[in-house]
Amino acid sequence: MLKIRLAQYGSKNRRTFRIVAIDERKRRNGTPVEILGFYNPLVTPAQISIDHDRLAYWQKQGAIVTSGVMKLLTPSK
Repeated sequence: MLKIRLAQYGSKNRRTFRIVAIDERKRRNGTPVEILGFYNPLVTPAQISIDHDRLAYWQKQGAIVTSGVMKLLTPSK
């Protein structure tokens, strides 16, 4: 089963994240099926880029969006 989740990149205290479609049995930074975007919390405001068309495609294929990615997709109040 596929999940859409965050993969950590960068060095200690300088983390950036990629939003990836990956088999749930793989490691956090394992080889993804597809990279869907990125999230950089280090800049103000936080930089988020997501390919919404590909995200919708993978959701139609049955991929589950994790809670961390869901927080990035919902607009903050």
